[in-house]
Amino acid sequence: MKKLVEVIAKSLVDNPDEVQVEERETDREIILELHVAQSDMGKVIGKQGRIAKAIRSVVKAASSKEEKKVTLEIQ
Repeated sequence: MKKLVEVIAKSLVDNPDEVQVEERETDREIILELHVAQSDMGKVIGKQGRIAKAIRSVVKAASSKEEKKVTLEIQ
């Protein structure tokens, strides 16, 4: 899951070297934290959050096999 988010984010931004994805896991949930350069934040979020919503939809679809909820936080 972590690698999927990283590949998507790197393809969207101007500074792919600054993309970092951290994964935290609890009993019921996997939390993915996406860190990008401040100048690339708009590219990852998109107008009215459309790109962020699309990334979350892809992650949700990819995680359907797992029994845990996956949350993506963009920072």
